[in-house]
Amino acid sequence: MRAVVITSAGGPEVLEVRDVPRPVPQDAQVLVRVRAAALNRADVLQRQGRYPAPPGVPPDIPGLEFAGEVAETGPNSSAWCAGQRVMGIVAGGAQAEFLLTHERCLAEIPAALDFAAAAGIPEAFITAHDALWVQARLRPSETVLIHAVGSGVGLAAVQLARALGAIPFGTSRTADKIERAREFGLADGVALSSPEKLPEAVDRFTGGRGVDVIVDLVGGAYVAPGLRALATHGRYLCVGTVAGGRAEIELKHVLGQRLEIRGTVLRARPLEEKIAVTQAFARQVVPLFAHGTLRAVIDRVFPLAEVAAAHQHLESNETFGKVVLQIGD
Repeated sequence: MRAVVITSAGGPEVLEVRDVPRPVPQDAQVLVRVRAAALNRADVLQRQGRYPAPPGVPPDIPGLEFAGEVAETGPNSSAWCAGQRVMGIVAGGAQAEFLLTHERCLAEIPAALDFAAAAGIPEAFITAHDALWVQARLRPSETVLIHAVGSGVGLAAVQLARALGAIPFGTSRTADKIERAREFGLADGVALSSPEKLPEAVDRFTGGRGVDVIVDLVGGAYVAPGLRALATHGRYLCVGTVAGGRAEIELKHVLGQRLEIRGTVLRARPLEEKIAVTQAFARQVVPLFAHGTLRAVIDRVFPLAEVAAAHQHLESNETFGKVVLQIGD
């Protein structure tokens, strides 16, 4: 089978499409014929040698989310039949013509979605659903601030907040992404030249009350001002660290406001937890795509042979939504 292979740590030029052995399903595994796979920041970090794949997945084939068809099932798998259209997340290896995954780490693709659209859904919406609906316990009429609102996870969080009856605000590096996000339900937002201006912007959005929840996809210098922008009993979800992995916070403020700070990650979770979040996504989120409440947001689709160009585009920070690789017809 053809697959994207990281030949060494480095820039997009180290990516090659090569022929590699096709995997064989065992036990409760499913072999998926991948038709499209989306890119994520984790793929860039893995290519750079800064985020190695966990044990049990191909160490040199990137890719965390995919859409395709069931090709074959393992001897103890009974949940799916050959030909069913499925999507899901894996810890690696999705940017290939075939991949293996546990049968309960799959969700059925709604009939109205093509493979490219479906490929841009699992990582973004599972991450946002688990962060907002489950861990942050977001409720109707509450307010939520989403950093990097024009990203795949950011736009998923906006839509999921609206679907729950909450009020989403957002930040971005550029004003145009704030304006484009309004189409998906963003109430208001701000293009930040400095994170220190965040509390002032949130005061303007909320009349000085602060937001109930922050979904932080950037980290670093955004954390301390973000905590100051939370309302009493606010919940801070640390999801990404593209702006840095360290932050200095004022504990007295955290204690006085009774704030909650949580970190979350999908890739490193044990199989049982990945099954749980996927099943919750399949029950609670996938039907909203079928009904038109939620939409996949695809920035651009590249053919598999242009994977290096796809990485360059993702790293440009000019994307709005997901970048997808088309792997099959």
